[in-house]
Amino acid sequence: MSTAAILAGGRARRLGGRPKLLLPLGDRRIVDRLLAALRAVADQVFIVANDCTTYAGLGVPVHPDLLANAGPLGGIHAALSASQSARTLVVAGDMPFLSHTLLARLLQRASSTVDVAVPRTRDGYQPLCACYRASCMPALERRIAAGRLQAGEAVRNMPRHEMGAAEIAPLDPHGTLFFNVNTPANYARALALAAYHGT
Repeated sequence: MSTAAILAGGRARRLGGRPKLLLPLGDRRIVDRLLAALRAVADQVFIVANDCTTYAGLGVPVHPDLLANAGPLGGIHAALSASQSARTLVVAGDMPFLSHTLLARLLQRASSTVDVAVPRTRDGYQPLCACYRASCMPALERRIAAGRLQAGEAVRNMPRHEMGAAEIAPLDPHGTLFFNVNTPANYARALALAAYHGT
């Protein structure tokens, strides 16, 4: 059995407090896109968010962070804590163009010999689009307890499978897989990309 978690993230101050997951993009919201991609590859899907009421109507469980002020690493920790699977896909709620083909590949690469399967792009590791095994929980908890909250650095210190450029390129024909919606300008660009590519 495999599980997937969407991290709803922070307060989206740069977007005027509008929850990123609920932003419309084409004929669907970002959350609808992510749920469709994740449900195609995972047996169970849930959302990690401290504001549970905002996402209560989406038909999936909502789990809060267990450790306060731990940032994205705390979100990953909450996802693994709530999961009942050996492998858990964890994705950020601001990546509207993630595909089920990429997510399926991450699940395949998360073997028993690694703690995480993670893409590595020109921008570095993508720890908020990765498949984690339950075996990495002790390392995450040690890092959080020590205040070392950089998710990319945590991944760097785990036994891992890296999906490099050669493996990612055939899965990303438009170069949009890891596009983030963090600002009004990002959102405008995402709307244009969705319209242009018909996605």
